[in-house]
Amino acid sequence: MLILSLFWAWLAWNCYHPWRGKPEMFGVVSFTFGLLVGELPLHFIVIEFLITIGLIASGGLYGLLDASAVLIAGASWLALAQFYSQADGARNEVLGAARQILGEDFIDAIPPQRRRDIPERPELSELINPFAFKVPGVRRVRNVTYHEQDGRSLKLDIFHQENLPPNAPVLLQIHGGAWVIGNKDQQALPLMGQLASRGWVCVTVQYRLSPGATFPDHIIDCKRALVWVKHHIADYGGDPNFIVATGGSAGGHLSALLALSANEPAFQPGFEAEDTRVQGAVPFYGIYDFTNSLSQRRHKGLEDLVGKRVLKCMLSDEPERWQQASPLFHVSEQAPPMLLIHGDGDTLAPVEESHALYKALRETPGVRVGFAELPYAQHAFELWYSRRSLQVIYALEYFLTALHEEHLAQQ
Repeated sequence: MLILSLFWAWLAWNCYHPWRGKPEMFGVVSFTFGLLVGELPLHFIVIEFLITIGLIASGGLYGLLDASAVLIAGASWLALAQFYSQADGARNEVLGAARQILGEDFIDAIPPQRRRDIPERPELSELINPFAFKVPGVRRVRNVTYHEQDGRSLKLDIFHQENLPPNAPVLLQIHGGAWVIGNKDQQALPLMGQLASRGWVCVTVQYRLSPGATFPDHIIDCKRALVWVKHHIADYGGDPNFIVATGGSAGGHLSALLALSANEPAFQPGFEAEDTRVQGAVPFYGIYDFTNSLSQRRHKGLEDLVGKRVLKCMLSDEPERWQQASPLFHVSEQAPPMLLIHGDGDTLAPVEESHALYKALRETPGVRVGFAELPYAQHAFELWYSRRSLQVIYALEYFLTALHEEHLAQQ
């Protein structure tokens, strides 16, 4: 029992103190357990408590060491309970970032009929089953082909309500996975389900992955998907003139790059005349500077991945290609409103990446940007329903709804 309780204590400690140094494999382990335990702390408390009760009931615990083990386990449960309680603070962080963009009273500007049904706190049923992604009344249209590339069909999924009135706002979701793994089927489902249930049309896109794909293939595919959405989303009730891009990790990088490189010919070969502007972007925990120009990353793991598998050239040989792939080097006065979200407990993509992009955008005249730095949040924290992810989603709905209302007022 003592070894088990010490492991449980480490799980709780890791939520507060994730590994960020070398060896990098420790960071991957820290991320994996930090994400699971940090976003499902009550589930782990219950499981560990039941294991402890079972050991006591079976007579498997006796002596001073086992008594100490129970005390250690109890202390770890208290630490996890405290960790769970602080997750509500994510809501205020996101709302604060939204106020940087839209002003202090932006919520009051939302019409009452759109504001009143935005949840204030998660329902217990959502927290008990964090993987119940199917939302009543929301239809998912799967595997719509948006482009044929080298004999392969690139596809997207569309989430929308049946009989949706025309000109609904549109969310374009780009999945993560370090540009080499991942797919459109599994990420941002809580966010898309919530928004689709509230009258949005949400689109999640597939793109070519490395090492088969070489950058800029990834962003070219995302832009082709955006063009398809602009031409066809009205058939599903969406407004092609109001599209917000989002994504996490590699998807955070690509959604930021999509927003900041509108109409850039190098990323639109063969469709240079198409309009690839978006009306906003919400990148989650992305990598925004491949060149590490501000020394925001402490180790070279990302440089090795990007150089060998994504860009297929080294920074020292072709620095201009590394800059071309970095959203930080595309910041301009034409940037749409952007709300960056990043956890300060992220072990895979350091929060300093968002610090750098936020600073660059903030210092650019005319650009509206907000930054929500979430205490203790790990990479990929919003993959499923949790107290933190739902508070972020509800706050984001306020922001996105207000941004849409601002767009409507300008028409």
